[in-house]
Amino acid sequence: MPMASRFLALRFPALHFLRFSPAILILLVISLEVGCSSNEITLEDLENAALQLEAEDDVESSSDDLAAGESVAVAMLEIEKPDLKFGFIKLTDCAPLAIAKEKGYFEDEGLNVEVQSQSNWRDLLARVISGELDGAHMLAGQPIGASIGVGASAPIVTAYSLDYNGNGITVSNDVWAKMQENDESLKSPTPKHPIPATSLKPVVSDYKQSTGKPFPMGMVFPVSTHNYEIRYWLASSGIHPGMYDGEEDAKGVIDADVELSVTPPPQMPKTLEGGTIYGYCVGEPWNQVAVATGIGVPVTTNYDIWNNNPEKVFGVSEDWAEANPDTHLAVVKALIRAGQWLDAKDEKGEFLNRREAAKILSSSAYVGADEDVIANSMTGTFVFQKTDVRKMPEFNVFFDGYASYPHYSDCVWFLTQMRRWGQISESKPASWYAEKAKQIYKPEIYRQAADMLISEGKLDPNEIPSPSYDGYREASSAFIDGNTYDAKDPIGYINSFDIGNKDAESLAKQ
Repeated sequence: MPMASRFLALRFPALHFLRFSPAILILLVISLEVGCSSNEITLEDLENAALQLEAEDDVESSSDDLAAGESVAVAMLEIEKPDLKFGFIKLTDCAPLAIAKEKGYFEDEGLNVEVQSQSNWRDLLARVISGELDGAHMLAGQPIGASIGVGASAPIVTAYSLDYNGNGITVSNDVWAKMQENDESLKSPTPKHPIPATSLKPVVSDYKQSTGKPFPMGMVFPVSTHNYEIRYWLASSGIHPGMYDGEEDAKGVIDADVELSVTPPPQMPKTLEGGTIYGYCVGEPWNQVAVATGIGVPVTTNYDIWNNNPEKVFGVSEDWAEANPDTHLAVVKALIRAGQWLDAKDEKGEFLNRREAAKILSSSAYVGADEDVIANSMTGTFVFQKTDVRKMPEFNVFFDGYASYPHYSDCVWFLTQMRRWGQISESKPASWYAEKAKQIYKPEIYRQAADMLISEGKLDPNEIPSPSYDGYREASSAFIDGNTYDAKDPIGYINSFDIGNKDAESLAKQ
């Protein structure tokens, strides 16, 4: 049977405004497909048919209706590939994948999903491209970079954003002590946040003068949010994080005051402790691990660098998405439910399920870190130092505020940073940024999955952006330097920074 929502949306657009129970919806589709000999069907005909079916169905209990709706949800999709293998890296923001599996949301959609941890982001991406993995928990920049040929070359798409925020920047104890010497206010047990990189600048300068080398710090991957966030933080205080120059400098250290090397997230604390790097930007729980083991001090989070910034996405190859459209929809449906579950709160605004999520993630099958360490940030508390424990309810956002929606503007931000730092070596017109966003981000798939959940009574229409939403979040100055990001003016944004590439203003109108 064709998918019910697709069938009705195409043949009877007016039905979008009607709300039927899942069981009635499927019966209506069946009756229309097999019982109608003419295409001249009016909205009144449909309403009458629905009323007749409701009358025949009202002898059943509401619990029976729910059970029927759940079974129908699977029948509505023709799952092309029920057995799936997804990859992830051991970070707490793999949570939607873990929860969709452990709470049975994948199973509800007729999917048998295996989740496998991967050793690093490069291998994870390569396995999605090769088809060894059907999809993966990805850095938000990975589908973008791969699709435009930065670091890899293969079209990758995303229809689901896994989370906002979730990262921190940590420095070694020795570097923190030097930052405190440069800024007396940092000696407070609870220094004022956010902490800019201003007090780090003399430390970086002294190191470069004494060694002749850039100051060593770590990030997880060249197209990661972490790379662009730590660059943003450093550059906002006048510290040059280095430029890329295509094949000539894939490391991004041209004119660098700081050299940002790639380190897999779980290895960050040991690499810091060993003195190979003096600081890093990474996701949780690896900043909290530095505090728990006493080897470093987190100085800022990416929420403070950019409030509610995109972090990870669920990515698949474009070929896979085209070959498995209904399977893709089923996956996105399950992930939406997982995001809802993760962000569910009681009437006091307290998380209902995050403690359970921390327990699930602490398993060696997922993150494999101490449950209490994971729970710090997952339950809305971030520990900078033992004397500096702060409530940060938005450190991890998985669903609220349309966090799971694939916004075009989020894609454009990554493209502007790739151009700013030279990973995109040539100037591009403003229209190019919008075109690439539409090629890589697939909100239409998200909407279709969400509409199905709405028809099943599992999602409120107000929990997703309105149908008139164009995919661009409003311009925002919620950045550590107060600069305003307007995704509809990518050229102006690139040119607004003191450090980084500049493009001709004429490109803004092209």
